Amino acid sequence: MSENTSNKLSIAELEQERREILKHYRSLLSVCRPGTSLADRKRIRQAFNFALQAHKEHRRKSGEPYIYHPIAVAQISVEEIGLGTTSVICSLLHDVVEDTDYTIADITEYFGEEVAKIIDGLTKISGIFEQTDSLQAENFRKMLLTLSDDVRVILIKLADRLHNMRTLDALPPRKQLKIANETLYLFAPLAHRLGFHAIKSELEDLALKYTDPDIYNSVSRKIVESEEERNRFIENFIAPIRKSLDEQDIQYKVLGRTKSISSIWGKMQKQEVPFQEVFDIFAIRIVIDTPEDREKADSWRVYSIVTDIYRPNPDRLRDWISTPKANGYESLHTTVMSKQGKWVEVQIRTKRMDDVAEKGYAAHWKYKETKSGESGIDKWLTRIREILKTSEKDALDFIDDFKLNLFSDEIFVFTPKGELRTLPVGATALDFAYSIHSKVGDQCLGAKLNHKLVPLSHPLKSGDQIEIITSVKQKPKPDWLSYVTTARAKGKIKASLKEEKKKIAEDGKEKLDRKLKQLKIENTQEKIQSLVNHFKLQAPLDLYYEFAIDKLDIKDLKAYLAEQDKGGLFSYLRNSFSKSTRTAVPIDQPDPIRQKLKEKPDTLLIGDSMEALDYTLSPCCNPIPGDDVFGFVTINEGIKIHRNNCPNAVQLMSKFAYRIVKAKWYTGKSIAFLSGIKIKGIDDMGILNNITSLISSEYNLNIRSINIDSNAGTFEGTVMLYVNDTQHLNVLIGKIKRIKGVKQVSRIGK
Repeated sequence: MSENTSNKLSIAELEQERREILKHYRSLLSVCRPGTSLADRKRIRQAFNFALQAHKEHRRKSGEPYIYHPIAVAQISVEEIGLGTTSVICSLLHDVVEDTDYTIADITEYFGEEVAKIIDGLTKISGIFEQTDSLQAENFRKMLLTLSDDVRVILIKLADRLHNMRTLDALPPRKQLKIANETLYLFAPLAHRLGFHAIKSELEDLALKYTDPDIYNSVSRKIVESEEERNRFIENFIAPIRKSLDEQDIQYKVLGRTKSISSIWGKMQKQEVPFQEVFDIFAIRIVIDTPEDREKADSWRVYSIVTDIYRPNPDRLRDWISTPKANGYESLHTTVMSKQGKWVEVQIRTKRMDDVAEKGYAAHWKYKETKSGESGIDKWLTRIREILKTSEKDALDFIDDFKLNLFSDEIFVFTPKGELRTLPVGATALDFAYSIHSKVGDQCLGAKLNHKLVPLSHPLKSGDQIEIITSVKQKPKPDWLSYVTTARAKGKIKASLKEEKKKIAEDGKEKLDRKLKQLKIENTQEKIQSLVNHFKLQAPLDLYYEFAIDKLDIKDLKAYLAEQDKGGLFSYLRNSFSKSTRTAVPIDQPDPIRQKLKEKPDTLLIGDSMEALDYTLSPCCNPIPGDDVFGFVTINEGIKIHRNNCPNAVQLMSKFAYRIVKAKWYTGKSIAFLSGIKIKGIDDMGILNNITSLISSEYNLNIRSINIDSNAGTFEGTVMLYVNDTQHLNVLIGKIKRIKGVKQVSRIGK
């Protein structure tokens, strides 16, 4: 989004800006020129001039001319995604209709129907992600429905988000945090699913820079510090490989690639090791130039050369050439032992495979067409449409399912006739049934896995052969939802259960109406919604269903009437919020917590009395003074304080941004806060006594609990204790690390 400029520049400054704009434009042309005709360049120039004129009064938050942004988005579309002339034109014009007085009709007149259609798609979805309140899940769902006609809408939107993340410094911290979490929640997995590994990694790195700057800076600093030593190691490692490849007369290039900051941090967390002990901080990539009909044979030939020199780990071989990933990724991955005793990941692929890995589907549509002419991207969009059509009315459920499937790695299983099917890791026999056809899923009675009978909930693994047993008398049951992981299966089961529930609810509606008349309660829409809220249900349909199955009865209605008569703050608060954690407070109803916040300073001070405002420290991340924190307005538990890097922060900020309040620590008085540390080390005589003495005697801290397990000469445990702030805790951690036998100390949840 742009903003109008208010400062008038001098003639010299305007001339300097004009030169800079042309410099940016020529940079764009230089990446377009090899594949564009003279006519194409004229159309690009026309779009540039049009956008320049349209945005002449607009500037970015950084103060730069706004035209820099569309030029940058166009350059990303060409250079990093691999799109063509039409996408360059659309990238240059992508904000014109939203930010200026020009219309889609104007775009059609100047640039034609195709460009106008893409701009229309981009304009419809624009603002969904940039708005100040929460991400609108329903709009995201509609967005996917509209853009499924032309995938370029998704790709240009991805380029737009990447440039916005690269220039996020100009925004205020709260906006940075919201956009970064949103990027982690939707755009990074979208890039992953479309096969843009480099873009996905950069989005995750840039998001980490704002969600946890200390971690980002620490890991990036260590990468720089170890660069010289790493480069020496890589050169020594690849020297004998180069020699053998040259002797075999293979056309190749060898690259040493450092993994992304977020990837390294993820490994440090998962393996619970410091930076120095992450063994695959970098990978060696061998890219061979060979004809398509020899790709597989030559890739395995190079694998043979590498494993003749270095001993491979048989458990770490990944063959994505024989069975490519669902996003089109093809490569051979192996992990080998170097002469220095370190494991090294080696990736082997062809030039075509490397293009696909870097530029995703845009690079390989022409390679993946089937006999029916359907491309890989068409298959992906078909699956998206299936999810959209079967999705529940609650769009946030849809987003959770959609995101889950974007992140998933794949397994490969077979039908009884030997047909290969791709499913996400964790998929069950019932998921497989629904992947064949919704009717097969609905009537699924059981399954035979490799000729043995297994339950519907049985998890599948690559190589399994599954036969589904059906019965016309079978129908979906509520507990089936816990048996499946794919969005398609969940959507179909929910749709079927909902139809069944509707039929039963019709009887419940009549039953409720009779009971309301009996109690002389008027049956109005407002009264039904009040009952829905009172019984903590999601919709009137649930209310009717509960009465149909006799879970609710006239005694519950009488209790409701008694509760209404009591009134009081609790009742007031309860009716101010919907009982579904996924539903916002209705705009026309008062919100007592928000009202009190309005009467206070904009930032919630933790540790201050705050008079009647109710807040608690969230147990999921145990924040303490010194942590960067935010407040989250819950449905009926007041305000909960979370750390910015809390595991739940991404979802809370992406889905419920309207409930987020700024918070900081009140330093006027010293308060003890519960925190925890994890300790690992050698199980030596007296080590536990040394640790507890340091905590309770030297630091005079109260220990709430200790849990220590020892095994084969090592120990691992947690200590929960009360501290004043992060500085207090960090000093203590430093002291414990110096105790003989202690090998690792870390804060729980960090």
